[in-house]
Amino acid sequence: MAVKRSDRGAPAPFYALDFMRAANRMESSGRDVLHLEVGQPSTPAPAGALSASRDYLASQRLGYTEGVGIEPLRARIARYYRDMHGIDVPARRVVVTTGSSGGFVLAFLSAFDVGDRVALALPGYPAYRNILAMLGIEAVDLPSTAADLHQPTPALLDAADGPIDGLIVASPANPTGALLSAERMKALADYCADRGIRMISDEIYHRITYGASGVSALEFSDDALTINSFSKYYSMTGWRVGWMVVPEDLCRSVECLAQNLFICAPALSQLAAVEAFECTEELEANVARYAANRALLLEELPKAGIGRFAPPDGAFYVYADIGDLTGDSETFCRRLLEETGVALTPGIDFDHGRGGAAVRISFAGETATIAEAVVRLRKWIAG
Repeated sequence: MAVKRSDRGAPAPFYALDFMRAANRMESSGRDVLHLEVGQPSTPAPAGALSASRDYLASQRLGYTEGVGIEPLRARIARYYRDMHGIDVPARRVVVTTGSSGGFVLAFLSAFDVGDRVALALPGYPAYRNILAMLGIEAVDLPSTAADLHQPTPALLDAADGPIDGLIVASPANPTGALLSAERMKALADYCADRGIRMISDEIYHRITYGASGVSALEFSDDALTINSFSKYYSMTGWRVGWMVVPEDLCRSVECLAQNLFICAPALSQLAAVEAFECTEELEANVARYAANRALLLEELPKAGIGRFAPPDGAFYVYADIGDLTGDSETFCRRLLEETGVALTPGIDFDHGRGGAAVRISFAGETATIAEAVVRLRKWIAG
C-alpha cells in the first residue's frame, strides 16, 4: 500500500528558478551564459551594509532576535514611511521577515482561512498563486490586458465569479513593471474597504521606477498588509530579509505565526539592513543603470522582431509578446538557452493561459550583458 503523500508538496514549478538552474549547469560546464532570467541585481549589497556586517560578525553573538525583528530596524523602517510617503507607521506594526516570501506566508495565514478566495491579476508573480494553493486558499484570476495596464481594476473584480475575500496588488508589478497611480490604488483600497476584502500590497520594487514614483497602499488603507524587501532596490537578495506592515488587528497573530514558523529573520541580515538605508547614492546609481538597460531594450527589441510589451514603468523587467514567433514560450526559452546561452523566463510562469506567447526579460544585470544578449537574440531570431 502506498504511504500518504500531500498534494500541497507538489506545487507548480517556479520556472524562473528552473531556468536559472539550467543556465547555471551550462555555465559550470564551461558555456558562456547571459543571465536575464532571474530578477536579481548583479550588484552586491551596498558598501555600508557590507562594512557593518563584517563588524557585527566580529563583535556580535548573532543569536535569535525577537520574532518580529530587532527594534533598530523596525524603527528605521517606520521612519522610511515618514520620509518616502509622508505617513506615520508605528514601529509596533512593522514585522521583519525572511525575505518577502516569508511576508507573504505570514500575510496569507493571518488574513485568510482554508477555502477563502483571493483575487490576483494575470500576468503576475507565480509564488502568490503557489503559496495560496499550499495553504488551501483559492486564487481567483483577473485576466488583465494592456488596457488595464496589466493591473487589477474594480471592473475586473466585479466580473469575477463568486465572493472575493482578498486582493493582491503589486506596484511596480512582476513581470510587467506596471505601476498603479495614486488614483487607481485609492480606487482599489476603497473597493476593498466597502466590501470587507483584505488587500495585500506587494511593494518590493518600490524606488525602482522610471518617471512616477511607487504609491503605497498604506497611504489609503490601515487595513492593508504591505510587503517590502531588501532584495531589489537594496540589492540584498541572498541575505533573505524583508518586512511587512501589519494592521493593528493582525499584529499579535502575525507575531505568533512568525515565532512558530521562522523564529526570526537572519540576525546578521537585520543588522546590515539598518545600514542599507543610508547608502542612497550607491543604490540610486544602480537604478540609473537599470534605466540605461531599459532604454537599450526598448530600442533594440523591436529590431529583433519583438515590438509589443507591457510598459515597464518600474522594476527591472520587460514582459514581451512573442506570439508572432511562437505559442510555446517554454520551448522557445529552452532552445534560446541551449543555442545562444541567453537565459530568459517563459511567460507561462506568470500567466498559465496566455503566457505561451510571452517571455520575461530581466534587465537587472550589467549593461554590457544586456547589450550582448540582444545581439544574440536578434541573430537567433533572424536565423
